[in-house]
Amino acid sequence: MTSRIFDALVDICGPDYARAARSIDTVGGHRAGHVAVPATAQAVGDILRLAADEDLAVVPRGSGSKINWGTPGQRVDLILDTARLSGLWSHDVDARTVEVATGTPVRALQAALALRGQRLPVDPPSRTATVGGMLVVNESGPLRHRFRTPADHVVRMSYVDATRRAERPGLAEVAGVITSAVVRLQPLPAARQWVTAPVPSPLQAAKLAAEATGHEVSAVEADLPAEGPGAVSALFEDADAGRLAAAWGVSVTSIAPPWWGQYPFGRDDVALRLSVAPDDLAATVYALADALGGAAPVRGSAGLGSVHAVLPGTLPAERLEQIMETLRHVLMARNGRAALIAAPPELASRLDMATRRELS
Repeated sequence: MTSRIFDALVDICGPDYARAARSIDTVGGHRAGHVAVPATAQAVGDILRLAADEDLAVVPRGSGSKINWGTPGQRVDLILDTARLSGLWSHDVDARTVEVATGTPVRALQAALALRGQRLPVDPPSRTATVGGMLVVNESGPLRHRFRTPADHVVRMSYVDATRRAERPGLAEVAGVITSAVVRLQPLPAARQWVTAPVPSPLQAAKLAAEATGHEVSAVEADLPAEGPGAVSALFEDADAGRLAAAWGVSVTSIAPPWWGQYPFGRDDVALRLSVAPDDLAATVYALADALGGAAPVRGSAGLGSVHAVLPGTLPAERLEQIMETLRHVLMARNGRAALIAAPPELASRLDMATRRELS
């Protein structure tokens, strides 16, 4: 990238907020040329216009927790870091809405809202997730069982592209950068309790998950490791957990299981998302084990039939595609879906990875 373009980025963002990319500034295995950190929507627009004029490939980045998810791009010339697009305003406590900049960490937003006895009812498993990163892939955690996905809480969003700044109702895919969103809030629960029971098999996990959904729960999650017993856990918020605990023969606790709200995969794994009717989840997990030739770790919303599975990142691309083909045939008859959402860059470039639409 020429010094002329770098100078332009400095003019837009300031001398401390435009720099040459470092080794950590990679997307899909491609190292960027430069990183720009704009502070306003106008600056975002200026960067996008510069990129359009100079034919630069731009990738927005929040915390970077999901930047390598999905189909990798062919190149990245410029990373647009949203760290300075942070904060919230127009908080209407009575109407339960607030506008939040999309570079704001979700945890920071929740901490600010908690001071007023409210929350955005989302819990993305990416611990460092920003509001923008969460919304772009509609990243959902355990609370989606009761409160649905983050997109369902967006009243309207503001975005910028190379030609304009605009707003749209709800959350929609745009050819630009989302800069802020007005979201609906919920009261902060006064109490949270978990009921957790061990399970020896996916079939038993599905059985307990179905029992839990008959109660006033906010979430029902399952953790099924490749080896050893798994667990099913139900979250109760301001609701009676005692009846389910008695039915399962376990105690109520105010502490979540250590695996709760966490992805089962790491950066060196291949992450697979399975979406199927809850009654078909156990059969799907068994079909995955048959295709893989052994059990795969599975974790997620057993109450909704939406889970993540882990495939070894050491498998060749051809073998992984065979597994996916088998799974897709199995799920076709069940109106289910399977999508590869993340993989090491060298593998992702050779696999049929999820599109942005499939990610959300």
